[in-house]
Amino acid sequence: MNRGKSIFAQITEHLPLTTFRRCVARYGGEYKVKKFSCLDQYLCMAFAQLTYRESLRDIEVCLRAQANKLYHMGIKSAISRSTLADANEVRDWRIYADFAESLIGIARRLYTEEPFGVDLKETVYALDSTTIDLCLSVFPWAHFRSTKAAVKMHTLLDLRGAIPSFIHISDGKLHDVNVLDVLIPEPGAFYVMDRGYIDFGRLYMLHQAGAFFVTRAKSNFDSRRVFSAPTDRAAGVICDQTVTLNGFYASKEYSEHLRRIRFKVPDTGKTLVFLTNNTALPAPTICALYKKRWSVELFFKWVKQNLRIKRFYGTSENAVKTQIWIAVSVYVLIAIVKKRLHLDVSLYTLLQILSVSLFEKMPIQQAFSDPALQSEGFQTDNQLNLFEF
Repeated sequence: MNRGKSIFAQITEHLPLTTFRRCVARYGGEYKVKKFSCLDQYLCMAFAQLTYRESLRDIEVCLRAQANKLYHMGIKSAISRSTLADANEVRDWRIYADFAESLIGIARRLYTEEPFGVDLKETVYALDSTTIDLCLSVFPWAHFRSTKAAVKMHTLLDLRGAIPSFIHISDGKLHDVNVLDVLIPEPGAFYVMDRGYIDFGRLYMLHQAGAFFVTRAKSNFDSRRVFSAPTDRAAGVICDQTVTLNGFYASKEYSEHLRRIRFKVPDTGKTLVFLTNNTALPAPTICALYKKRWSVELFFKWVKQNLRIKRFYGTSENAVKTQIWIAVSVYVLIAIVKKRLHLDVSLYTLLQILSVSLFEKMPIQQAFSDPALQSEGFQTDNQLNLFEF
């Protein structure tokens, strides 16, 4: 007897399938495909992400054990390990990259009013990268070091809702600062970065585009003070200066003034020096913005803990990028479901419950109706709590 849709089917109802078909058509994903469609591939890989499957054989065994339910989950073809492996190898990863970006657009609109700890109306991004280590003998295309392979996941995180607005996947040798060349600046937005992104020519391009940046100065930063603004030392701000660069090449690349803020951390007594091109915000606000950069570090740690992006189902570049982009899209999809259904649980709790209940036929809200799930004590003490939106 049909008792309703499975939880997996209710989640995938939030996928914009028309957009997905356009992505498939854009890259010819189903050229000469007879049975196992791109949507079947995506749903199988999404299932693997949500249930923490270890391998392609693991995916095959689990789905075949529920063969009578697959059609109602949206999977129209029989599941075979070799067929899924071939699909990951040959179907263009850009299909899933474009689809993930469309989901990101939906999620960002849903979380546009979310607070992030700083009273600021403008959009604030944190830019950083994380390295995913690989075996050189298995992934020879992922150049990193002479004895090691890796891929880098460069991410621009929207601090409102912790939604990645831009992701670039490269081999491990690409320096972080080069990502600024492919980033399209948003006028009026703030880009918070660490010292690895200091390249005055590239920062000047952000400035010319009307965007603001906040970063830390390197120890060899060479500048000349033009004038100083009054500071509140009780708030930890030691100095707030307008400076011009001294270096020959640096002064040519960034010919305008910069704002230099020296801040003393109250807890540790450590002194930090921040650089920005914004002259309107109070110095404590600039310092608070840089502190929020840590959100992108927590995002990377959370993703590595809760999504399948450290162990891969294929060894080719296409298979690796396909898996990473599907993992990103699943993360964003769950964030969309959480917001649309007003689920009052953390994203960690949401994923843990979904991992053991995808085949259940009940409303999603019913799976989270236990009041104990809303209590703070439900989560383990060592689990990240960043994503309690």
